[in-house]
Amino acid sequence: MTPGVDAPTWPDEFAERYRRAGHWRGETFGGMLRERAVAHPDRIALVDPEPERRTWTYRELDEAAGRLAAGFAARGIGRGDRVVVQLPNVGEFAEVVFALFRIGALPVFALPAHRETEITHFCSFSEAVAYVIPDVHAGFDHRDLATRVRRHSPALREVFVAGEPGPHTALSEVPRDPAGPLPGPQPHELAFLQLSGGTTGVSKLIPRTHDDYLYSLRGSNEICGVDADTRFLVVLPAAHNFPMSSPGWLGTLYAGGTVVLCPKPDPTTAFALIERERATMTGLVPPLALLWTDSAARGERDLSSLELVLVGGAKYSEQAARRLEPALGCKLMQVFGMAEGLVNYTRLDDDPETVVTTQGLPISPDDEVRIVDDSDRDVAEGEFGHLLTRGPYTIRGYWRAPEHNKSAFTEDGFYRTGDIVRRTPSGHLVVEGRAKDQINRGGEKVAPEEIENIILAHPSVHDVSLVAVPDEYLGERTLAHVILRADAEPPTAAQIKAFVRERGVAAYKIPDLVRFVDAFPHTGVGKVSKKGLRSVAAFPEQP
Repeated sequence: MTPGVDAPTWPDEFAERYRRAGHWRGETFGGMLRERAVAHPDRIALVDPEPERRTWTYRELDEAAGRLAAGFAARGIGRGDRVVVQLPNVGEFAEVVFALFRIGALPVFALPAHRETEITHFCSFSEAVAYVIPDVHAGFDHRDLATRVRRHSPALREVFVAGEPGPHTALSEVPRDPAGPLPGPQPHELAFLQLSGGTTGVSKLIPRTHDDYLYSLRGSNEICGVDADTRFLVVLPAAHNFPMSSPGWLGTLYAGGTVVLCPKPDPTTAFALIERERATMTGLVPPLALLWTDSAARGERDLSSLELVLVGGAKYSEQAARRLEPALGCKLMQVFGMAEGLVNYTRLDDDPETVVTTQGLPISPDDEVRIVDDSDRDVAEGEFGHLLTRGPYTIRGYWRAPEHNKSAFTEDGFYRTGDIVRRTPSGHLVVEGRAKDQINRGGEKVAPEEIENIILAHPSVHDVSLVAVPDEYLGERTLAHVILRADAEPPTAAQIKAFVRERGVAAYKIPDLVRFVDAFPHTGVGKVSKKGLRSVAAFPEQP
């Protein structure tokens, strides 16, 4: 299978097995949208409520994607080219993504919160030829960011702006001639590159094919009951794997339902949209689910259309899970998965205790799951261990990362997820936490090494270690333990945070807490004990 050295793929024997099983059906995203447009052209596919309500029927979305694909092609974007897409929850996001799918170019999905450090890496590492942005979002001018990124990204030829373009090209001005036949991608080829939540620095790129990802959509739709009547509210950033595919906006479009974009996730904004658009389903991370649960008790909006809320992206506490259904008046489904592949759901017919105490069963009967000890030996059934997995929608390697792949995957192709889990007698997984250092801050992944390297550049800092500390709403917050140089002017915690912020990283990566210490605890073999740092983490923040 292509694409060869850029991204390891499934061995032929596995690929054939997945095709014979009907998992991989030879579909592409561009073809899927075209088929839906032919089957029900006048059904509403997409609703963008702000600043004024806009809708796209399936025919309109397909035609818009086709015209934009022709425009991109006329600007020199071709099959296999990478395009960094950093748009918020707006209708143009779907138009751009499907246009790129149609010509076989690869979206590289960035989040609205990413800033110069991350975007420069994505553009440079992927050798992106184009970058798609909003003009201003949440008070931040992405056009200025694009200007700075372009200086450090030699392959970047185009910046397209949804809105006022400034010195760049307005997305609306891209030629929109009627689309002729385009040499689109093959189903086994890459569809897009997602971002990993790596532990050792900026995100690695996750290669997803049309075949494997479309299978995950079909499986998710079947489990979650998604059909043409589903009205899915996209609350989380649309570029995240969870709101994209579990079952998400792509799953909803696959089923012929309606996607409603939510510009902000707060209860005031989202509840108003649920009431107005009669949304039936949505997906939330645990901190947001807690906020919604508390706000729903006031009963200021009619949420009666809401049938199912999926909660995932981080561990959802049992007590919080017990409160959601009574507060929101709908069913809860827990989701546990990763952008690299494996996704688990509790089921609609699971008993209430299973729903609130486990993180579900895998999508596919061909999802292989091993739970092992530190030496890769299977643990006894019911015991906690490291989760390894392989299957028809779990990647076999990161994009252009051969050295990292040697440690991230076993020799026989199992992905080392970094999660500690156990399996119940029913086969449901219960997540204990992470074996890796990665911090899960309310569903946003923070790689300690990346932030540690930034803080180490401060002239007053001798050493630093970033760890997670428990938080009622976020699940985990970040805590930076800092050792200062003896001969330097001591900074305040606020100054350390400002130093990180000024380096142009996403806001969620800035340490929540800073503690100045004289030394770090160490393990028996002399390594810094992050477990020890977490165990002494209950303290008031220092000035």
